[in-house]
Amino acid sequence: MEAAEYVLMDAVEARMWWYRALHARLLDALAPVRGRVLDAGCGTGGFLLRVGQVRPDLERFGIEWDAAAADRARRKSGAEAVRGSVNDLPFRDCGFDAAVSADVLCHQAVDPVRALGEFRRVLRPGGRLVLNLPAYQWLASAHDRRVRNVRRFTARGAVRLLRGAGFTRIRARYWNGLLLPLMVVQRKLLSHDDSVSDVALFPPWQNVTFHAMTEFERRLPFPLPVGGSVLVIAEKP
Repeated sequence: MEAAEYVLMDAVEARMWWYRALHARLLDALAPVRGRVLDAGCGTGGFLLRVGQVRPDLERFGIEWDAAAADRARRKSGAEAVRGSVNDLPFRDCGFDAAVSADVLCHQAVDPVRALGEFRRVLRPGGRLVLNLPAYQWLASAHDRRVRNVRRFTARGAVRLLRGAGFTRIRARYWNGLLLPLMVVQRKLLSHDDSVSDVALFPPWQNVTFHAMTEFERRLPFPLPVGGSVLVIAEKP
């Protein structure tokens, strides 16, 4: 990503409704996990920090391609974070009980098949993989170009991709469905400027409202059939 995007991420990820909603879902997916967790594509460390606050029992590790972001992640979270690529993880086989990767397989520098092979390699048998993926190729926008996203996913396509990579017990569901109509308006009708990022600190009323809508959706007893993102949980056999 552009260096400016990391600066924006670092500034808002503890407060912006999007990151708070994402982190809540990733933590839900990690609920049964014990031991060592890898955040693959940890950015500036917001999720590593959140894991340390909510799950101090977990041993946290991060990897990020951008050296400055990896350094910031390490200082912000207190976790071990190194510079490297998800295409070639610098970790031993079967070394982690879980791996999380949020909005990384969509990136132009990432080979999804190779990265999934690396996740499978570093997970122990029975280890859990948690992915967040941007949904629907037709929803690609100026923001995707800004952050170098070249692919978006469907739930069905994500299942097929992970099954082909050798994972089992795969579950994929959409989320951020209640706000999807607003995303469509913003991305397809209003915003065409690559210099403007979707990452920002929203006005307080808007930030609170959007977060409340994601929390309402999170507590529904059933998944919505559409959404702006796909959350995938799978296991290494």
